[in-house]
Amino acid sequence: MAEEKSACAKGFVDGTIHVDVKDYYGKVLQNTSDLKTNVCVTPARPAPAFVREALKKVHPEVSARYYGCGLVVPECLEGCRILDLGSGSGRDCYMLSQLVGEKGHVTGIDMTEDQLGVAKAYVDHHMKEFGYKRVNVNFVQGFIEALTEAGLEKNSFDIIISNCVVNLSPDKKRVLAEAYNVLQDGGELYFSDVYSSGRLTEEIKNHKVLWGECLGGALWWKDLLQLAEEVGFSPPRLVTAKFISVGNKELQEVLGDFKFISATYRLFKVPKGNTKPCLVTYKGNIAGVEESFPFDCHYTFKPNEVVEVDGELATILTQSRFKGAFSFPPPGGSCPVKPKVGIEDPFELDRLLQKGSPGSATGGCCGAQSTSCCN
Repeated sequence: MAEEKSACAKGFVDGTIHVDVKDYYGKVLQNTSDLKTNVCVTPARPAPAFVREALKKVHPEVSARYYGCGLVVPECLEGCRILDLGSGSGRDCYMLSQLVGEKGHVTGIDMTEDQLGVAKAYVDHHMKEFGYKRVNVNFVQGFIEALTEAGLEKNSFDIIISNCVVNLSPDKKRVLAEAYNVLQDGGELYFSDVYSSGRLTEEIKNHKVLWGECLGGALWWKDLLQLAEEVGFSPPRLVTAKFISVGNKELQEVLGDFKFISATYRLFKVPKGNTKPCLVTYKGNIAGVEESFPFDCHYTFKPNEVVEVDGELATILTQSRFKGAFSFPPPGGSCPVKPKVGIEDPFELDRLLQKGSPGSATGGCCGAQSTSCCN
């Protein structure tokens, strides 16, 4: 791809890659049947019942223009302010609108006018469908590398989600840095994306169709860990992963031996450096996960069980919106369950899942009410 660039609003430079992506998602793709690979229709895990019910209320045209590789529905959403990076037709925004409730708010940002046009056309329809008197969704045209330039305030969001979009950016570090800036302290970036088994060749990166299909711009998963640390986030917590079958022989030949995976990570804007394990007890008061809270691929919390977690997770649970969902017994107690050895490689996690050994662990050595997490 050429490096020609044109200036756009407020100083951000709109590169050729952005132009190609806007053309691909605004003109080439009209619905999911136009996709040339399986990447953007590969869910990392089945949607729970409450999410399926929320999706049923999303207008069919909005759903038809949806392209994603995962499920971006973190827990504890009531009353939260959420930002969706690369919101496209708005499917995830309208689904999350129902989960944050009328007192919460969801903002979608996208650079593609055609996609935004679909999303904006159905705001009133969905508010009526949800029975809301107050509009709790809005859409902004802008670049995910320039959130503040698009008018989004720093330290203003509880949660940022993204579904198969970060790979489309030519500057992933800037995307993460902008997300970090607009998150409030304790906030979370919860996103699904496509990752590669190694750093891709220039031939693959310069292939317009592969880039548009979310493969040409895929990060090597190890680079995500490094970029997150450089920006300031806590180490990424791997939630789930699923191997991607490209499903296109011609494109697979261009890709060669590179493999791809859909993976979901959670990154938090919390202080770093705590290495001391901590005992925690889940209260069972988060809607939708009252009986079992699968935080990541290592920890699934059960109500009233005391679990020893690693220092990084201890900081997350005490500094984020989850602090009201856990109690923290005083030090000195004993618990036979030790902190889990982390799985960082999503390809390894997928292999374990295929073998029926997901790596998700619970642990208790001691044998609710609803909570609003974002006030």
